[in-house]
Amino acid sequence: MTTATATGTADERALTELQRDHGPALLHFLLGLTYGDRQRAEDLLQETLVRAWQHPEAFDGPFESMRPWLFTVGRRLAIDARRSRLARPPEVSDVILAATPDPEDHTENTVAALDIRTAVKALSREHRAVLVQIYFRGLSVRETAQVLGIPPGTVKSRSYYALRALGRSLPGYSRSSSSKSASSDDASATSR
Repeated sequence: MTTATATGTADERALTELQRDHGPALLHFLLGLTYGDRQRAEDLLQETLVRAWQHPEAFDGPFESMRPWLFTVGRRLAIDARRSRLARPPEVSDVILAATPDPEDHTENTVAALDIRTAVKALSREHRAVLVQIYFRGLSVRETAQVLGIPPGTVKSRSYYALRALGRSLPGYSRSSSSKSASSDDASATSR
């Protein structure tokens, strides 16, 4: 069927016939192995044909068709390519890089600080006073109670409800608690 050239490769006409006769079926087979990735399947098809070109003895084999040999080579190449991809770290796409904030960009921190200030200003005077003492001045519950002239239990209660109100008013906050208990907490939080 085919002759080998002096360099030990199949001739061009035989490869053209091989690609015409078996290329579409091999591509379809390789698309299945690459989970529909056409570019990878086409690369594997070309590599399979290169292997056929490098091994002209396969053309003279005892079988009627080259298809089984091509499918075997293509399958082995697909397996090797997959193992190679799994052995190295994944590549980072431009989409991930575009979504990753720049460490030198302080915009997100500034926006978060503005959101927190707005949320703290929306709290009642009593709740805000407790949070300022505990979180911004670093006082303990007992020290905050002394400074504000209220019992420690009231400090704990006000800080709890103030933090819940902040959590609900800050953007992007989600909590798994039910909305029924949140609405009853809102009514009791304003009285404390």
